[in-house]
Amino acid sequence: MLVLVGYLVVAGAVFGGYALMGGHFGVLFQPVELLMIGGAAVGAFIAGNNGKTIRATMQELMRLLRASPHNRQHYMDLLALLYELLAKARKDGMMKLESDVDDPAASEIFQRYPNMLADAELTEFLCDYLRLVISGNTEAFEIEALMDHEIETIRHEGEVPVHSLSRVSDALPALGIVAAVMGVVHALASADLAPSEMGALIAHAMVGTFLGVLLAYGFVAPLASVISQKVIENMKVYECAKVTLLASLNGYAPQMAVEFGRKVLFSTERPSFSELDGHVREVKAR
Repeated sequence: MLVLVGYLVVAGAVFGGYALMGGHFGVLFQPVELLMIGGAAVGAFIAGNNGKTIRATMQELMRLLRASPHNRQHYMDLLALLYELLAKARKDGMMKLESDVDDPAASEIFQRYPNMLADAELTEFLCDYLRLVISGNTEAFEIEALMDHEIETIRHEGEVPVHSLSRVSDALPALGIVAAVMGVVHALASADLAPSEMGALIAHAMVGTFLGVLLAYGFVAPLASVISQKVIENMKVYECAKVTLLASLNGYAPQMAVEFGRKVLFSTERPSFSELDGHVREVKAR
């Protein structure tokens, strides 16, 4: 929703300033140049990316209309879930977690955290590494290295739409120049017109440059920026889970392990120690 608000501010500032200086909006209405710039940008995007990248970019653009799920409550649920799983393992042994990680949808512990179950990728991440721990054939440093590789892969995959949109943003000013040049060519081919009519054609041509730059830095580049921020937020979830699990593997008690995980969160979403403790107690009481 903030993306739409930002777009309104951009449009209001640019076109409002143009109106205040006495500009005529009729000159700016050039649907043909907009068709050339927009069509060329879409065509270049399709030609420069594979199907996987195009689908991922479209999915990310749709997600921008929804609020980010990575808020304080989301992190408290994650830490409380990890606490319950680690507490059960510490009390009854790691083998008792086998049924939970093999079918998390049927697990009583996971069912208490529907937000976590709804995040299929995170649930799979947790279950995979808990399964490795249950097997007992891997050391903590080996699991840490594997986690780092997987988190890096998830980050690279999440940044694919960022790079594709950034390339489109970089190309738009040049495509605007292309549209402007086509307009100038059209104007020069009509050199026998009156000076006032020639001036109008030149003005129409220059709108192409304006549209290319405005679309690039006022509309497309912010999309790449906000998706990049969402990727960083998403990585914090995996880093929190990683640090908590590794702390447990290194012998720390569940309550201390989730404290390790809590510390890696951004200050704006990080719950206090008492908040997290109260949340765990409340969930266990329910």
